[in-house]
Amino acid sequence: MTVATAGRPRVPGFARGRAVSAFLHRHVWLRLGALLLLPMLWLVVAYLGSLAAMLIAAFWTTDSFTGAVVHHTTLDNFRQLVTQSVYRTIAIRSLGVAAAVTVVDALIALPVAFYMAKVASARTQRLLVVAILTPLWASYLVKAYAWRVMLGEDGLINWLLRPFGLHGPGYGLVAVTMTLAYLWFPFMLLPVFAGLERLPDSLLEASADQGAKAWRTFRSVVLPLLFPALVAGSLFTFSLSLGDYISVNVVGGTTQLAANVIYDNITTGGNLPFAAAAAFFPIFAMLAYLLVARRTGALENV
Repeated sequence: MTVATAGRPRVPGFARGRAVSAFLHRHVWLRLGALLLLPMLWLVVAYLGSLAAMLIAAFWTTDSFTGAVVHHTTLDNFRQLVTQSVYRTIAIRSLGVAAAVTVVDALIALPVAFYMAKVASARTQRLLVVAILTPLWASYLVKAYAWRVMLGEDGLINWLLRPFGLHGPGYGLVAVTMTLAYLWFPFMLLPVFAGLERLPDSLLEASADQGAKAWRTFRSVVLPLLFPALVAGSLFTFSLSLGDYISVNVVGGTTQLAANVIYDNITTGGNLPFAAAAAFFPIFAMLAYLLVARRTGALENV
């Protein structure tokens, strides 16, 4: 055996591979850096690089005659966004719609998630999870235009309300809120459902043994422990609603939100610097929302 091993030719590539493997084994941080190199390059170049390009472009302007971008540093785009009342109105309207969608989804998700986590059988729970996740496989546009049909003059909502002498909301802010609440509902429900599943049943039983009513148990026991899950869900619903512009074009009628200002200035107006400046509003709004959520301590338990 010794003679055979000694007579076996050495493979230089194999020896170098063993040396590199031993070197990486001794240097854990270098091995981790090599694994994260490509994802970090993508993050820095594609994501942070595009944000940096947008930040720079926001300080440029366009030629009033040709419409070409002029690489001249100016604050006119931001000044226009701040001083003109129409953009302040759009900003407030966008925040209101995003907040309304978040509240509606939370109010619907709480009882549904509680039933799924604490009342339904294991088989029913699985069926409900599948039913909630299935719409995510459908096209966004299909779901948005389905709501356009339902909200139309001869749509399903008016057909259901007509016997009671009522009329549907039609197209506008209410329609946008309803459509966005439907689209982003799974992103609120799933974190709330996961949070309720982690809630021990013994806490609910102990509260009932102490004579607490259902509302008192929910307010004093369930809601404080479920608050991080609600914050996690609200981050999705709020940010997705704030950046949405397609639903507004489909069911919003003449309504305009912040994302539509960005989209219209890119596709129709051709004013890329102004669109870049307008894009800072949803970014700053989400950063402010994250800071507020962080100060509550909810993000530490998400």
